[in-house]
Amino acid sequence: MSIDTATIGQLLELNRTMTLKLLDEIQQFDDPQSALAYRPGPQRAHIAWQIMHVAITEELFATDRLRKTTSHLTEWFPVYQKGSIAGEAIPTVETIKSVLSESRTNLLDAISQIDAAEMEQIPAGLQERGWTNQMALQIVCWHEPHHQGQAHLLLNSWKAEQ
Repeated sequence: MSIDTATIGQLLELNRTMTLKLLDEIQQFDDPQSALAYRPGPQRAHIAWQIMHVAITEELFATDRLRKTTSHLTEWFPVYQKGSIAGEAIPTVETIKSVLSESRTNLLDAISQIDAAEMEQIPAGLQERGWTNQMALQIVCWHEPHHQGQAHLLLNSWKAEQ
């Protein structure tokens, strides 16, 4: 059974609503940067990293994995892609929201170019992983809730320490 790209868009929209709700809550704090910088231990991913990682992963899928095109977010790649270590520089809520918005627009554009007949094809950017377009879309749908949940747990831990 093949998944429908319109359904993928709806799932991504729900996921994003929850992520933005978390960011809106953080934005209301007296010191949002303190919350965004909260991490469970040295060199572990802070809240800002968790959410920026979602944005950069979506950008990488949009511009490198599902299709090959130019990205305007490449400066963020080394800091937030898979395998990176969360640094000390913490972007603002506004910056995070902007990067989330831009990468999501690019991802939805890339997804819109995949038709039902291409779902079982493996795009060039995913040859090494052996993922079909369908598998890639399933992973993208899972990825944001996974990291949003981690950010949510970290936020609850930060609030408990205040």
